[in-house]
Amino acid sequence: MSAQLRAGSSLRDISPRKGVSLGGYPHHPRPNTGVHDPLYAACLYLSDGQTQLALVTLDIIGLSKSNVQKIREKASKASGIPGNHIMISCSHSHSAPRGSSNMTMDVFETQAAPDEVFVAKVIDSAVAIITEAAASAVPAELGIEKGFCGREQGVGGNRRDPLGPADPEVWTIGVKDPKGNLLAVMVKYALHPTFLHSDNFLASADYPGYIRSYINSRFPETVFLFAQGTSGNQSPRYFRSGKTFAEAERVGTAIGREAERVLQHMSFSGDVPLVVKSREIMLDLRTFPKKEEAEARVEEARKVWHTLRDSGAPEPDVWNAELLFLGAEDTLSMLLLHEKGELTALNENSPMEVQVLGIGDVRIACLPGEIFVEYGITIQYRSPFPKTFVIELANGALPGYAATEQAYASGGYETGASMLTGKSGLQLVDTAVELLFETRREQVPRS
Repeated sequence: MSAQLRAGSSLRDISPRKGVSLGGYPHHPRPNTGVHDPLYAACLYLSDGQTQLALVTLDIIGLSKSNVQKIREKASKASGIPGNHIMISCSHSHSAPRGSSNMTMDVFETQAAPDEVFVAKVIDSAVAIITEAAASAVPAELGIEKGFCGREQGVGGNRRDPLGPADPEVWTIGVKDPKGNLLAVMVKYALHPTFLHSDNFLASADYPGYIRSYINSRFPETVFLFAQGTSGNQSPRYFRSGKTFAEAERVGTAIGREAERVLQHMSFSGDVPLVVKSREIMLDLRTFPKKEEAEARVEEARKVWHTLRDSGAPEPDVWNAELLFLGAEDTLSMLLLHEKGELTALNENSPMEVQVLGIGDVRIACLPGEIFVEYGITIQYRSPFPKTFVIELANGALPGYAATEQAYASGGYETGASMLTGKSGLQLVDTAVELLFETRREQVPRS
């Protein structure tokens, strides 16, 4: 006899107080002047009678593993959910504060750290919603399916190459209560929330906030969760018509409509066995150049950027040149931090965790930090489960991007701004695939 799925959900506003800095754009200090749309912490709790798990999503740019551990320890004690059965991911909105250290040169020079009061609010809110969601659980039915919405719809794609690899999949989880009402909806999509840029001083969830607005306009009582896919090299750079709230709304609404379509055709079941596996690993780290070489690269990249900017070159070209400069500068800042023994971003996220969640016949691989889309696609391809998707910025950050070997060969912002190598991404892939196969062996039919 199968066990009846139980589910609960909860939501908290985690918008920052006025003055807390928004993250995401080096050399652009942005103490927020107000809140355009609320930032939320949301939780979906699931139990099959034997296994419990909690999925938590945060509308912030990132959260360190050390802060994830604080949430897990407090929430586990309050709710009884095993700590490693709690998944905490961030939307990565660049118009939200950060909850982890940064290695950019401007942060290095100012010694700026995440706002302690805001981070404490995020931690307390996450603990509260996990506890509330578990306590409010009711018999439920669940479905998981995917739709598509990508560069063909002018939504987004590869930011290094507009024709490069991209992930247009709109994975959607729907959970219904005993009355057939949608208790919760979770959408995973792989795209940097950077429609709003460095000239925006208002806190915002960016396009994921507009997915929420659309879903809640259709299902007002639903708790909405947004999880970021492998978007390390995915952004709207070549696909947006402007860096505006209107563009964020256009894209969020398009993704929301596709998620609604998926929900309308979704099959729901209360017989949903759960399984959770996780493993900690240490990733391969890069070798730094000599200080003089790093400084020379910074100056060379700065000159190219200024030349393009002052000549009135097309905006994408200017921005790409600025990013190359920022990447070279980040390499120098990491080198200087390494010399001082102050690589906080590495220390507060080590060892790195890979987690796999099994929900019925679906598998979700959860990876820390910003991951190139090629790695997410590879995990899906190698998974023994046809229905598999990947969430990044889960259960901690990384000291930079997990970029591909090809990206390191060609260079660019992401590789310059990372302590990792192309091998580190493959380590994450291999670990996730091993855990996926382990869940297949361990999930047995219920009697």
